[in-house]
Amino acid sequence: MQRTQLGRTGLSVSKVCLGTMTFGEQNSEADAHAQLDVALERGINFIDTAEMYPVMPRAETQGATERFIGSWLKKTGRRAEVVLATKAAGPNPNVHWVRGPQRNFDRANLRQAVEDSLRRLQTDYIDLYQLHWPSRNLPIFGANQFNPRAERDAVPIEETLAALGELVEEGKIRHIGVSNESAWGVCEFVKLSETKGLPRIASIQNLYNLTARAFETSLLDEACFREDVSLLAYSPLAFGQLTAKYLDDPKAHGRLTIFPAAWSPRYLRPAVLAACAEYAALARAHGMTPAQMALAWVYSRWFVGSTIIGATTLTQLNENIDALEVKLPDEVVARIDEIHARFTNPGQ
Repeated sequence: MQRTQLGRTGLSVSKVCLGTMTFGEQNSEADAHAQLDVALERGINFIDTAEMYPVMPRAETQGATERFIGSWLKKTGRRAEVVLATKAAGPNPNVHWVRGPQRNFDRANLRQAVEDSLRRLQTDYIDLYQLHWPSRNLPIFGANQFNPRAERDAVPIEETLAALGELVEEGKIRHIGVSNESAWGVCEFVKLSETKGLPRIASIQNLYNLTARAFETSLLDEACFREDVSLLAYSPLAFGQLTAKYLDDPKAHGRLTIFPAAWSPRYLRPAVLAACAEYAALARAHGMTPAQMALAWVYSRWFVGSTIIGATTLTQLNENIDALEVKLPDEVVARIDEIHARFTNPGQ
């Protein structure tokens, strides 16, 4: 398993990161433990979770993912072998049960969020603590246009960094990152950390897959390259659409069929379906499964520090890890770009 340094930290993380948002919804505690065992056996040392998980988000299950990881850490005693990342949820009235309706990134909220995660994870420290989405107005999760009329009160970034700095000094968290951020946000976080002597972000966890390549078209790749901020690419298979399982069987078991369609409508857009059909045909024409090609694409991008993969079965998990060995021919890369030119970021 290849490893890479996370930002300017001393953290060495595997190029494949185990995503865990199915733990507690689609996966039982025993399933979760089995996935964690296999991931470490395969050389993965990087685990990502969030206080909001599992998905789809529900008050009845919130926090279960961290609890399952915590019980595994306690059972195995392998805390020192993993780089553990989790995330604090930002303001969103649709998930009001996570720390209440006043949830935000102020000092009191972040301290509560960290303490709650530490308790559920049964650990004394978090290696990478991330802001799940911004406090300020920013289009995320399928919204793709900035709307100044949607401005809202937000916790200033400097205030958030100062609160995180206290938690770093106390040893509760080691490093910090952002998620679902913009190029402006990355630069603002870095500027304030350097001018105010506050913790510096090491990573950005953003959407990146064949149907959603805005990271490379919005100059986020340049901002992160110049500021040494590592991309943690999430949803590399577009909620399973890039595996072509829904193309082959519209009723296939998966998130897009077991959860309400309104939860993630972007992956049901006609342009997404058309693009995925073309990518699937390209992969199969070159002796690859659609999932192998989609993952190999993300794994091979120069700006991707680590790719977050999720699975509901051990077979899927092993297949996703195996795709790291797939090398895409230049002809395939050229055809991918040609398809992208016709279907530009339909899943963004």
